[in-house]
This record gives sequence, structure tokens and C-alpha cells, in this order.
Amino acid sequence: MIIDLRSDTVTKPTKPMLEAMFSAEVGDDVFEEDPTVKKLEQKLAKIFKMESGLFCPSGTMCNQIAIRIHTQPGDEIICDESAHIYNFEGGGPATNSGASIKVIKGANGIISPEDIKSNTRSVADWYARSRMVFIENTCNITGGNYYRLEQIKALSAVCKENELKFHLDGARIFNALAETRDSPQDFGQYFDSISIVLSKGLGCPVGSVILGNKDFVKKARKTRKILGGGMRQVGYFAAAGLYALDHHIDRLKDDHQRARALQDILVEIPFVEEILPVYTNIVIFKLNNTMNSEDFENKLLKENIKVVHLDSRTIRMVTHLDFDDEMLERVSEVLRSL
Repeated sequence: MIIDLRSDTVTKPTKPMLEAMFSAEVGDDVFEEDPTVKKLEQKLAKIFKMESGLFCPSGTMCNQIAIRIHTQPGDEIICDESAHIYNFEGGGPATNSGASIKVIKGANGIISPEDIKSNTRSVADWYARSRMVFIENTCNITGGNYYRLEQIKALSAVCKENELKFHLDGARIFNALAETRDSPQDFGQYFDSISIVLSKGLGCPVGSVILGNKDFVKKARKTRKILGGGMRQVGYFAAAGLYALDHHIDRLKDDHQRARALQDILVEIPFVEEILPVYTNIVIFKLNNTMNSEDFENKLLKENIKVVHLDSRTIRMVTHLDFDDEMLERVSEVLRSL
């Protein structure tokens, strides 16, 4: 048995999800003729009370589309130092849109209205134009921390005051909602665009949807094509998304409980120096100087357990649909035996 805790992207479709995929009605999505894709786009737009949506291959593409539409070359994006667009999208804002990034040291990935105010540049020929604010929910490398709706409302107000576009990278938005119990229908009024990833906690094999008003999504469709994201009979993947929205949201709390159980185990391990608060399904911890990340990974790999390191002393584990209680018990045994 292989236990893979590297990411919640490693899940495989369940049998019912595969059945939904195999029975999907499809068409050519570049010609806007795939009925299952349209159904998914409309469903997510309705869930978040936005006008329209566009199915894309990845969350990274959704983020890059938003940046390309919301900014012009030379503009600046404000985000936390842990943000996905800053750390894990290959320099995409500069490469695809000619945009630079102003990073903020938030509180475990969470930025405040004051952070935005103090980092919005005044207008001058020698400054980049502050144009866009990017937040991630949940925050990947800060232990899955999340924004509550009241925090988002306050950020949105500052963005409007300063004529800044506001984008939500909802990579694990349903994990956040499982904890806050906020209504997703309240979100659309606060953002210019939202990306929803289906291939993480929801357990789909691929795909994300970007949401916005009709004019934004029209531009997004063109931009998706430019970036090479036009797809054909992709309704097979959209069907997985529809299935996940109906069947895989309520169970996310199980992942969070198992992540907290891992935290409780790690507290007992002598070579674990620090554990970040576990907010959702992500567990990040630091090793002391008696063991480095590579040695730790290799020891677990010999026991058929896969994890990922963030640096020479920091490890990340992510719980997901394919990690059950039996696997949790096995990981517990191995950690205590090291």
C-alpha cells in the first residue's frame, strides 16, 4: 500500500466519478458546443453568484488569465509572500502579462486592509501602477489558513477605494468554506474574478473554472486560447467536476480531522521542532537539527509513505480523498518508530 501525502492533487477518480465521466454528453468546447462543460460553468457561477464561468486546464491558467485581463504591462500586483502566483507559477505574471509583484508579509498568509493601503503606490512616472490584489483561499504554504467572509468584505472595500482589481485564487475554497460555514453565494459581490480548482480537495483528475462577469469571461475565453488552453471534448472532465460538487464537498471535514490527527501525532515526535497551526487539510512542520528533510523523506519512502519538503528542514503533508483512517494509523506507527 502506497500512502501519498505530497498533495491533495494525487487523488484518483472514484468509481462513481468515473461512471459519470464515461456517460457524459460532450461536444467541441472551442466551438462552445460541449453541454457538460456549460453545465459545470453555469453551476459554479450560480454557486458563487457570479455571471459566468470558463473551464480551464488548471488553477495556474485561471490565475494567469485573470492577471492578463486585469493588468497592463508595467502594472503591479499586491499579494502575500506565500501566494501561489509569486512562488509556484514559474514567473507567469512577468512572462505572460509584464506585471510585477509587491509582496506583503501577512499573518500566516492572510493580508489586511492596512497591508493593501500601505502597499498601494502613489501615482508617479517612476512607480509601477498598483492595479490588482491577489488572495489565496486556503493559503497553501501557511498550513491551509483561510479568510472569513468579513475579512474579504473589508479587503474588497479597500480595493474599490483604490481602484484595484480583486482576484480570489480559490485553490481550496471549499476547504475554507467547510470551516467558516460562510455561504459561497456571498462571494461574487466582492471579487472581480474567482478561480475554483477541482483537482485538489474535490478529487477531480484535472480542471479549474474561472468566474467573473460576462465581459470578463468573454475576454478570458480569448486569453485561454492564446495561452493554449482551448480544449475539445472536455466534457468528460467537466462531468467529474459536476460529480464532485454534488458528492465530495461535505466530506472535506474528514480530511481536516485527519490532518489534525497527524498534528497530534507529530507533537509526540522528538525531532519535530515546530508545527504550524493546522487550519484545514495541510500539515506543515519543521524538523530540528538532528534530521534534515531529505533523510526524513527517505525514511518514510522506505515505508511506502510519500511526503514533500518545502526546504531543508520543513515538511508538508496534505490529507485528501484517498487518505483514510487505516492509512492514518499506518503513518502514525511509522512516525513513532523513527
